[in-house]
Amino acid sequence: MNDLPLLSLSIWVPILAGVIVLFTGGDKNANAARWLALVGSIAGFAVTVPLYLGFDTQYGGFQFVERLQWIPAFNIQYHLGVDGIAVPLILLTSFTTFIVVIAGWEVIEKRVAQYMAAFLIMSGIMIGVFSALDAILYYIFWEAMLIPMFLVIGIWGGPNRVYATIKFFLYTLLGSLLMLVAFIYLYHQSGSFDIAEYYRMPLALDVQIWIFIAFFMAFAVKIPMWPVHTWLPDAHVEAPTGGSVVLAAIALKLGGYSFLRFAMPIAPDASHYLAGFMITLSLIAVVYIALVALVQKDMKKLIAYSSISHMGFVTLGFFLFNPLGLEGAIVQMISHGFISSAMFLSVGVLYDRMHSRQIADYGGVVNTMPVFTAFAVLFAMANAGLPGTSGFVGEFMVILGTVQVNFWYAFLAATTLIFGAAYTLWMIKRVYYGEIANPQVAALKDINRREFFILGLLAILVLGFGLYPQPITEVTHATVNQLLEHMALSKLPPL
Repeated sequence: MNDLPLLSLSIWVPILAGVIVLFTGGDKNANAARWLALVGSIAGFAVTVPLYLGFDTQYGGFQFVERLQWIPAFNIQYHLGVDGIAVPLILLTSFTTFIVVIAGWEVIEKRVAQYMAAFLIMSGIMIGVFSALDAILYYIFWEAMLIPMFLVIGIWGGPNRVYATIKFFLYTLLGSLLMLVAFIYLYHQSGSFDIAEYYRMPLALDVQIWIFIAFFMAFAVKIPMWPVHTWLPDAHVEAPTGGSVVLAAIALKLGGYSFLRFAMPIAPDASHYLAGFMITLSLIAVVYIALVALVQKDMKKLIAYSSISHMGFVTLGFFLFNPLGLEGAIVQMISHGFISSAMFLSVGVLYDRMHSRQIADYGGVVNTMPVFTAFAVLFAMANAGLPGTSGFVGEFMVILGTVQVNFWYAFLAATTLIFGAAYTLWMIKRVYYGEIANPQVAALKDINRREFFILGLLAILVLGFGLYPQPITEVTHATVNQLLEHMALSKLPPL
């Protein structure tokens, strides 16, 4: 197994499957496209599982490394490798693709092959982002991900999809250009695009600050952090259910992961120097955006704003520079991937039946859809950080880590447990409980076997990792410690 190029397979199997699905042609072969996409997504997930099973949890460095010369004139290589941070995110990506294919099985009726292919190709590209150890290779995967997501929202999205796609594209592209400038500067300093070389480069604090700012502009938009978050609610509202799932579960994590891969280890002194700034932005996201979520009338917008608030916990955990905070942030990323997927899929179930996301159009859904309501309430409570669910574990670890740094930071962060419960319970009350609000709700049918399978699988994961998070923490532990040691060795030089 160790002789197999597992990372290349993880990237190219779903991409190749997507290309094959495209060749099925028009909608007259829609069923063939669906089955090929399902096989491709299962194969894509299957080739990522050995990365987890074969990962040496005692070693914090890069494993499953592949290196080939690509463009020798510029010392650009096809260089892949993963550490304990990347492995769970790669598994989350391949698993989410499988879920999205099943979720769109009956819902997508037009351009089925193109829809399925877009998600398969996007899966391979995002795994490429998580595994690239060459800056240019990383940058190509990072930008290439925009194309299938742009098409998914632009073709299968809602009435304002053109506005949402252009806003999404411009925000992420403009931020990424500054990242490219930072890579070019580092290349001229080191003569290489090898990320590991950048970790060893001694850089003055003023240079590190500029590099950190360049990375910050790219990654803060992707997470997204306040105040560059406004593209996300628009994109979520206009995206089809599958697009919202991938955006929330994976795309936001690319920004979080990239802080740990680039900004913090390449500019460790600047990361310490600007930690107060990053913590401030994170706490604004946790508190202010949670309050914004409380007044939303659209279920998708409410979940989108809650995602921004939860990702504030992730960046808060990063810049505490202690193991509890950093590991908690990674657990939060994985947990949020499952919970946000389930939340958006739940909204999708209702939208498929009533073609409305407005909270006011519902009420008393439990009377006609009791099984679905049980799942939806579980996921909503997990989103609010209910103990026993995965949503609690990451937030609790980050709060504990924050207490070690500053009590008042922890106090502000802990308000998410209040505000999260407020907007979650307010939505549950108005959508699911009470008397049946209108004839459309009275006519609703409970979930079918396909929907039960998807939601049941996610419920098992949300509860499983809530009760036993060790499968995540044992993989990340050595890498987190190594990253913190690397950053602690650096001393702040004068400006």
